[in-house]
Amino acid sequence: MKLVRYEYLGQEGYGVYKEENIYPIEGEVFGKFEVTSKALKREEVILLNPVNPGKIIAIGLNYADHAGEFDFKLPEEPLIFMVSNTSVIGPEDKITITSPGRRVDFEGELVVIIGRECFGVKEEEALDYVLGYTCGNDVSDRYIQKKDGQWTRAKSYPTYKPMGPWIETELNPDNLSIETLVNGEVKQSSNTKHMIFSVAQLVSFVSQFMPLYPGDAIYTGTPEGVGRLDHGDWVEVKIEGIGTLKNQVERP
Repeated sequence: MKLVRYEYLGQEGYGVYKEENIYPIEGEVFGKFEVTSKALKREEVILLNPVNPGKIIAIGLNYADHAGEFDFKLPEEPLIFMVSNTSVIGPEDKITITSPGRRVDFEGELVVIIGRECFGVKEEEALDYVLGYTCGNDVSDRYIQKKDGQWTRAKSYPTYKPMGPWIETELNPDNLSIETLVNGEVKQSSNTKHMIFSVAQLVSFVSQFMPLYPGDAIYTGTPEGVGRLDHGDWVEVKIEGIGTLKNQVERP
């Protein structure tokens, strides 16, 4: 099931995306709901970021090849950092880079959306607390990242966390092709099976010291091939079984 958050005639809502139509739901997306029979045409609505996360947890260096392109040592346990939830935008919004001359990169990632409150869960139970998965772009200011020696500020600017286009709830996250394209050219191409720590391991690990709540998002790391974004670029993150997140870049 593809759960989509949308705006229609000035009103926001959740629905199920199917065959180019959106069927609004009645009820709570993180609880019980029913799918209505009313169909909204895809072109009639604006797709929004699929959740407004209470918090964003990001995972660094979760693909060995990406760690290698920056000459970082592989982590022995998940390397986590926090990102401001004010950085989130949706699949039809623009990435706005306000720092002239600095290298700001794309990073295509699988994003986990938590569906149920959890704390201290075991790895074998972790996926039971996941609502689903979406595409994400962990846009990163390399100058600030190097200057600070940690990553929160470099990745928390407004518009630096695109996600979407919807949440896919019926998916095995452990073997999905993932690609990032810039202006139609493939820049990243990998598979989630190459993640050092699986989704279940990540959810369990984070939940040992931090309660996770419905709508929280975990950016699970990016493969090799990251690169600079320039004015006018169209960047797409494509993940098997989910779809495509597409945003245009604005910068001085």
